[in-house]
Amino acid sequence: MLITNELRWFYPGTIPKDIKLWFQQSCLIDPLQAPESREDLYLYSPGCDYLGIKLRQGRLEVKWRQAELDLVRFGKSVEGKAEKWGKWLCCDSTGESFQPATVLGNASWVSVQKVRYSQLYQVLPDFSVQPVVGNETINNPCSVEITGVVIRENAWWTIGFEASGEDAPLMENLQATASWVFNTYRGSTLVAADSYAYPHWLELVYR
Repeated sequence: MLITNELRWFYPGTIPKDIKLWFQQSCLIDPLQAPESREDLYLYSPGCDYLGIKLRQGRLEVKWRQAELDLVRFGKSVEGKAEKWGKWLCCDSTGESFQPATVLGNASWVSVQKVRYSQLYQVLPDFSVQPVVGNETINNPCSVEITGVVIRENAWWTIGFEASGEDAPLMENLQATASWVFNTYRGSTLVAADSYAYPHWLELVYR
């Protein structure tokens, strides 16, 4: 099981141009990096925002919120709610299971189209932060993403952080990375009321 500490916000509409440009120029190693486009299928579980189940690129992912953590602030314009999650990954080497066709027509499964820019960071022993190439094996990783999502033909965007590795320093790594990233952020205010994970977002937009 993978343990992560996470921080995320959701807002309706497409990614604002100024925020997208900031992320490309200030957060990515390669500002011209092409985004990843994909479709994830989520199992909608009403009243269950502590559990996330999805089909993603031929595998089943199950996430369980283990704890709601501190309210964190970064400067005057960013405030969010950190959470601790456990993640299980199930793969099928035959490629016969965990495919969209297996759940098509089932109203409990929700299609979410994503266009995602992401950058992996490494938190060093002194809690300084540096961006790294995504396929590197590192200690104390924290990924940062900004993603445009479409559900039921409605556009949203989300910005999120996910720190993984050893359990003890996860919160410190999350905060160090977010502090580094938001040091150059000049976009619209990100507030705690809009800070939650995908299961809670699905509860808001799908019911």
